[in-house]
Amino acid sequence: MMPGLFAYFSDPVLFSICCGALGLLVGSFLNVVIHRLPLMMERDWLGQCAELRGEEPAAQEPLSLARPRSRCPQCGHAIGALENIPILSWLLLRGRCSACRTPISARYPLVEAVTGLLTAFAAAHFGYSWAATGAIVLIWCLIALTFIDFDTQLLPDSITLPLLWGGLLFNLSGTFTDLHSAVIGAIAGYLSLWSVYWAFKLATGKEGMGYGDFKLLAALGAWLGWQMLPLTILLSSLVGAVVGIVLIVLAKRGRNVPIPFGPYLAAAGLLALFWGKELTHSYLRLL
Repeated sequence: MMPGLFAYFSDPVLFSICCGALGLLVGSFLNVVIHRLPLMMERDWLGQCAELRGEEPAAQEPLSLARPRSRCPQCGHAIGALENIPILSWLLLRGRCSACRTPISARYPLVEAVTGLLTAFAAAHFGYSWAATGAIVLIWCLIALTFIDFDTQLLPDSITLPLLWGGLLFNLSGTFTDLHSAVIGAIAGYLSLWSVYWAFKLATGKEGMGYGDFKLLAALGAWLGWQMLPLTILLSSLVGAVVGIVLIVLAKRGRNVPIPFGPYLAAAGLLALFWGKELTHSYLRLL
């Protein structure tokens, strides 16, 4: 049975299709993570504050990634299985709740589509291998972090820290880089942005970024090695600068309104994951 299964997944097209379908399902779950994890963190923080004051935490409905079932925030209609098929259900419902017809954000199918496409691409890029497994796990985590940071300007430790240790674990066998480079990458990734943070704060008295950004870059260093950190920082800074200027000029966003840096780190990390060596060699040839 196992040889037949191996032959099935060794076909690059079939493997990519299967991984893409899995990515769509995981994308549906990531929508839950993106929405609920910050709420769970807020509840936990409020509960700890209440305990420090010697008060009983406010009674609320239990909330986790599994319970309660997804439901319409407007009318409370529980989302059934047929209404939860990635992308297809949103299209069939024409982007509205089946009960009250309240519009459903297009971001839900967007997250599912992006997760499915990137998962399929990672499968095609790395083939049926341990590297494909690691790349797919990294992609899922980066997608969740990207949208959580856009919404809340938070990069939860419950994702960034396991992601860091996961990178070291995958590189025990040299999947993306050798373990020595991965450990140095984790240390250098954290300290590089930590140094920028304190330099900016001492110069201006303001905080230029959050500690979650340090941990995310440390995680990327653990996955890709210290050699990819300069490219990751350069690409994320360029993309962040361009997007920031566009928001200020076109969206009339105030210069003092903070812009999350995590999504640009995540995008740069994905570019480095797939084409890091090629981009680095091209840049060095230009010099």
